[in-house]
Amino acid sequence: MNDAPPRIAVLGAGSWGTALAMQLARAGCRVALWGRDEQRIMEMREERVNPAYLSEFELPQQIEPEPSLEFAVSSSEHVLLACPSHGFQALLKSAKQFLGEQSGVVWASKGFDPGTGHLLHHVAEDLLGKKRILAVITGPSFAREVALDLPTAVTVASNNEAFGQCVARTFHAGNFRAYTTDDMIGAELGGAVKNVMAVATGICDGMQLGDNARAALITRGMAEMMRLGRLMGARPETMMGLAGMGDLVLTCTGDQSRNRRLGLALGRGQSVAAALEEIGQVVEGVKTSEEVMRLAGKLQVETPITEQVFGIIHKAWNPQKAVRVLLSREQKAEHR
Repeated sequence: MNDAPPRIAVLGAGSWGTALAMQLARAGCRVALWGRDEQRIMEMREERVNPAYLSEFELPQQIEPEPSLEFAVSSSEHVLLACPSHGFQALLKSAKQFLGEQSGVVWASKGFDPGTGHLLHHVAEDLLGKKRILAVITGPSFAREVALDLPTAVTVASNNEAFGQCVARTFHAGNFRAYTTDDMIGAELGGAVKNVMAVATGICDGMQLGDNARAALITRGMAEMMRLGRLMGARPETMMGLAGMGDLVLTCTGDQSRNRRLGLALGRGQSVAAALEEIGQVVEGVKTSEEVMRLAGKLQVETPITEQVFGIIHKAWNPQKAVRVLLSREQKAEHR
């Protein structure tokens, strides 16, 4: 990126992609907003709103809804992927052939590559090579609040210091603040695992177990994240920052969180299928709980909260029994 605002292709026209496109437009960028549903993209072109997501917000003129993936990517300096983590690899494979040699790849997806359990920057390196400049945007940020231009702070983690700084400067406008780090492991791990903890906290609140229980779950959830991070090479300060603690607190306590809403429904006695149908959008914690369990087994690290969330979602364990299991764990020192 140079000093002039660049043209950015935002790949993914859901609520998060639309909100980030709006923020880029506020910062003066020209944005090609691509989505898989060509008919919806054409409606967006004509009506200047996203009819499926954030439909009450008019799209700024700097945003150009674009039905052609090839044109969106090839006509832009850099690309930003805003898709669920389970679709990240496939979308990047599709976009790869249209990337310019100097184009940077940024993503705002939070989760693991399903099946392999790889962090997304490892997926990107495998597909694009280690020389490609990469960055991830993560942190406590609800799409609707970004669309409303309410105060928001995020972390940009990159494998290239100059590119990370440029991405942060590009987004850092109005009420949107962007900080930088080179700890991509910590940034991505925090953004992924917090989704599982939000499901757990939602279950706790759905069962009306009280504020004490919620605070305990968030704190012990942070301990699980820190144990995983330490063994994976994440920096403690990253896990305690916006990408870790910040995102954890937001997702566990804010009712805009789909993961928390899933937990609330499960705690009130709804089935997983019924709750997911009611939410109607991807709930990252469902697949992430599988990958965290796989990762915990590989690293031989205890993740008791994740284990119970995984059991409730994937094995139909009873939430009340899961809480009793957590409460019956042996007494021990808080820090080892």
